[in-house]
Amino acid sequence: MLNEIPKDKFLLIAGPCAIEGEEIALDIAKKLISITSKLSLPLVFKGSYRKANRTRLDSFTGIGDLKALKILKKIKSEFNVPVVTDIHDKNEADIAAEYVDILQIPAFLARQTDLLVSAAKTNRIVNIKKGQFMSAESMKYAVDKVKQSGNENVMLTERGTQFGYNDLIVDFRGISELKKLAPTILDVTHSVQRPNQTSGVTGGNPEYIESLARAGIVNNVDGIFLETHTDPSQAKSDGANMLDINNLEELLNNLLTLREATSKI
Repeated sequence: MLNEIPKDKFLLIAGPCAIEGEEIALDIAKKLISITSKLSLPLVFKGSYRKANRTRLDSFTGIGDLKALKILKKIKSEFNVPVVTDIHDKNEADIAAEYVDILQIPAFLARQTDLLVSAAKTNRIVNIKKGQFMSAESMKYAVDKVKQSGNENVMLTERGTQFGYNDLIVDFRGISELKKLAPTILDVTHSVQRPNQTSGVTGGNPEYIESLARAGIVNNVDGIFLETHTDPSQAKSDGANMLDINNLEELLNNLLTLREATSKI
């Protein structure tokens, strides 16, 4: 997938945090396809079919596993676009692999051997998000678990490192280290989260999304990961750090201008 992307482009992985329903998911997908087609930018649609890691027990976790997976498959077939979703347990790998092209390992689970091995054995692409508690160099062992299980199709996603209790910091030195291990994506929306808020709802600083994305492009990331919504204030998960989809085209235009300039260096 990434080998086919021209030097002046990058992969975009984008979509809502969670699948909230068919109508809203299809609406977001349609808007993403329209924007990326205009810019000739390769797209992977993302959406979690179930949110297993929430701060509070009463937080939204999903609309039902099978229902959400069928929506992802519909987006894949209707828009002819690859799709990715998170898995949280080894038993989910084979189930989710029937519906999606890429299995994503959440950052908190990047060290879970059984999960990584089960994902690898589906022969789907495996996207491992770097743990907030892990160094870039230590992700070598997560990559090795996938490759040693017979699957060379692995990507890494940087999403910030925990700094204190309420901040995530992106150390851009880590991009170079991650790229030595596997194609590397920069998650520019989870990286602006402010976790562990007293309300039990994760906060965020979406005004920094473009700054991080620009820095990632200059540092030659292979792709940008972002969560987007038609109305982030009404999103059922991670709305505080999402990008309003109405601001997406301008952001991508700016990033493509940067990518074109840096590809000539």
